[in-house]
Amino acid sequence: MPTLAPNPLLDLQPFPSEGYADIVDRLAVLLGTSNDVLLVQGEAIVALEAAATSLGQPGLTAINIVTSPYGHMFGSWLRRAGTTVVDVIAEPGLPVTVDAVRSALDANPDARLLALVHAESASGILNALEQIAALARERGILTVIDAVASVGGHALDTDALGLDVVVIGAQKSLGGSPGLSAISISPAAWSLAGHAAAPTGSILSLLDHRRLWLDTGRGALPGMPSALEFWALRAALERVETEGLPALIARHVRAADATRSSLAALGLTPWVAPDHASNLVTAARLPDHLAASQVLAATGHSSGLSVGVGSIAERLVRLNHTGGNASFEQVLANVVALGGALASLGEQVDIGAAAETVADAYRVNRAS
Repeated sequence: MPTLAPNPLLDLQPFPSEGYADIVDRLAVLLGTSNDVLLVQGEAIVALEAAATSLGQPGLTAINIVTSPYGHMFGSWLRRAGTTVVDVIAEPGLPVTVDAVRSALDANPDARLLALVHAESASGILNALEQIAALARERGILTVIDAVASVGGHALDTDALGLDVVVIGAQKSLGGSPGLSAISISPAAWSLAGHAAAPTGSILSLLDHRRLWLDTGRGALPGMPSALEFWALRAALERVETEGLPALIARHVRAADATRSSLAALGLTPWVAPDHASNLVTAARLPDHLAASQVLAATGHSSGLSVGVGSIAERLVRLNHTGGNASFEQVLANVVALGGALASLGEQVDIGAAAETVADAYRVNRAS
């Protein structure tokens, strides 16, 4: 028999059973919560579907805010569970207005649940979480927040905002792998999830997660956990803790500010104003005569640039400065790649000025 060479991706030590509770406690600190936190073995879309499937039920009315395809999916999962869903659909690619949410809540006084995506990588927008959560809190309405693209890039204080369910993943600002996700759940959310039609015997059952892990003392996870994914998540959390959460958020703010300040030199404007923009992705509005796919083709499909999602896909180019990409080197590479593509398509751009703007933004931040 041939002897196989050790492989660091395959020949891993099992993840210790006591390590799962340690990871959860560290995630709770990041989320600013004393609520229960569950680990979900799967990309965050699984955790989001589990939340909708477990909380959704006949007789429940939910306000579902739609600012991307994720909002549409969440509403469909709630409906599948028998929920009456009132969609509040924002203009394509734009954040929802607080007034639109207030109007929906006023028109549906029987609503008991509100679902919202905090930051949208699809368009680089940021929804007004604090104001919307306050509206729900005033009315005693439970909140479900998709914070996958905001945790680590924006402030997220779960308990201070009174958020009931928060779904996160490690693959964005936290710089980790997409194979695991987590859900924080308040006592009120557990109460809502304990309805007669709640699913059981399913990866989508929050009650099963509680029974099989929380209620057994937070030891070994049920099933066959992926050691690779858990070692990777722990490594990502160690990086975050070494850098410090405030510094991690500040690094994303710096990358976003530097990117947006450079767009004018390229003859472009941001898709949305800074106070409505995510720190993870900058969306640049293209001239009407250019399509995003055309611009990306001219870049050689640079890894830091992408088209939008949905009906606005061809109207903007997204510059990624998330996680490890929230750095001077990547921000500069994104801006130069975009400028070079525009120049090759006949646009009047000053790539040197754009690059100098990025450099100046980082020099100012170093000095401060």
